[in-house]
Amino acid sequence: MSSGVMDIEGNGEFEFSDKSIRMGFIRKVYALLTAQLLITFGIVAIFVWVPQVNTFAYENTSLFWSAFGLTIAMVILLSCCGNMRRKTPYNYLALFTFTICEGYLLGCCSATFEAWEVAAAIGVTIVITVALTIFAFQTKWDFTMMGGLLYVFLISLLMFGIFALIFQSQVLNIMYASLGALLFSAYLVFDTQLILGGKHKLALSPEEYVFAALNLYLDVINLFLYILAIFGGGRN
Repeated sequence: MSSGVMDIEGNGEFEFSDKSIRMGFIRKVYALLTAQLLITFGIVAIFVWVPQVNTFAYENTSLFWSAFGLTIAMVILLSCCGNMRRKTPYNYLALFTFTICEGYLLGCCSATFEAWEVAAAIGVTIVITVALTIFAFQTKWDFTMMGGLLYVFLISLLMFGIFALIFQSQVLNIMYASLGALLFSAYLVFDTQLILGGKHKLALSPEEYVFAALNLYLDVINLFLYILAIFGGGRN
């Protein structure tokens, strides 16, 4: 198992010394991410604005559980099998299988919200993602050193989520969703700087374009879900 994260100061062999390679890597990652988000939000839009699709999904729950199982399998495959996720075309097939299944799951989830709530959540997610990406590109702060701290906050958020689930309060649900949106905003900056490399302490290898796109995609999707929960008034 290889995460593809390199310590730039520790081993110059993996440093992005060639600017053209680094820029090509960044372009490839964001091209994949853009395609993933277009597919995902396109599927979500179909579920929200075409009632027949939502009805079909409701009547065929086996499709939901099949998509759920494939999503877990593809995440494990892309996260743990370093050789596979760097081998074309299998890495693309795994990534877009995951994306389609995730889009189906998000479509089922989004259909329980009002159409304006979903549209607003998508819009806000896009604005925040673009703003934080620009910030990550421009800031002199190195967020790649915050991985351990973000992990602690993630565990704390999970514990708070269990607390909110037990005590069933709209205020707690909104607080939980707000904290989740803040945490994955920070993760978005963290993962963006791992892609940039350069003067940052840690960076992803240029071979890890699929892994990098997967990380950013999960950050954006989690951000969308928490923002959607906020617009939905903290419903469960």
